[in-house]
Amino acid sequence: MLKNKLDKKRILIIRQDRIGDTVVTTGMPREIKNNSPGSFIAVLVREQTKPVYENNPFVDQILTLPKEYTSGTLAKLLKQYNFDVALLLLPDKIICYALFRAGIKKRIMTGIRPYSIITFTHSVSRNKYSERRKEGDYCMDLVRYLGIQTEDFTAKIYLNNHEEKIVESEKEKNKQDGRIFIGIHTTSGNSAPNLSHIEYRKLAELLVETKKFRVKITDLQVPEPVKQIPGVEYVILPESLRESIVNYAKLDVLVSNSTGPMHITAALGVKTVSVFCPLPACEPALWGPTGNDPLFILPEENFCGTVCSGDPKSCDFSGKGGISAQKVFNKIMEIYSK
Repeated sequence: MLKNKLDKKRILIIRQDRIGDTVVTTGMPREIKNNSPGSFIAVLVREQTKPVYENNPFVDQILTLPKEYTSGTLAKLLKQYNFDVALLLLPDKIICYALFRAGIKKRIMTGIRPYSIITFTHSVSRNKYSERRKEGDYCMDLVRYLGIQTEDFTAKIYLNNHEEKIVESEKEKNKQDGRIFIGIHTTSGNSAPNLSHIEYRKLAELLVETKKFRVKITDLQVPEPVKQIPGVEYVILPESLRESIVNYAKLDVLVSNSTGPMHITAALGVKTVSVFCPLPACEPALWGPTGNDPLFILPEENFCGTVCSGDPKSCDFSGKGGISAQKVFNKIMEIYSK
């Protein structure tokens, strides 16, 4: 019965923010297509996050938001595609009005805003959930609103045949070399606590010293304290996001904080070791990656509110009970010394 309701429908999924947020939505087209293979699915994303959805077999079309737009100009763009359903994951007044003006009959967004009431947009609320769930699971609530029952919100990024051959070649080289290829991403968008650059340098030096690891700094703009570490590789510029995705796929493991590269790497099925904050808005229960075998490293229970101020934007995990390069190194060695 449900397949008859959604088959032949034209569905638009909108995620207009950062890379990591876009990655966690990649399970949505899959679950809709698996239920209703005759549906047409498009995604509307920013130009810089478009590569996340490239080569996705469940997406029929990728649309990008113009750099500058009004509800009128965006409505004009969307109207030509004759969408039946729109899923707006991040509340946005201009986009909400554009969906209404484009004549999309069924519009669903997270949360209730005055503009969603005015435009008769359906709402999916997070307030009724007391348990902490993965962000991808929350995103999937919009799919469930369509009547699709699923618990699989696993994120996945798909490589094309050429990219897969590049990755396979690198994996074979690593196998012959006998070392574990480990990436370290030292920067983030300042949305979550992170180790200091000095600690990341110490970590890289510890890993190189064992001669067990091939170490690469994956930042496109490398902070000064992490530059010119003997025995460490660096990204060669210029590089597109799609090229970065291929480089993450070559790794055996990525070390980072909670950031976009962590989600990309996990969605490629590569292991991640991530330093995480235990605060409810930042913890792994909400923002931990899906699609891989993740390891989370958190400070001790009494760290937050005593040593740390509780502000995730200024915390670098330093101090008694926090997270150091040595602690991360010890966790990695526990995994790879078996």
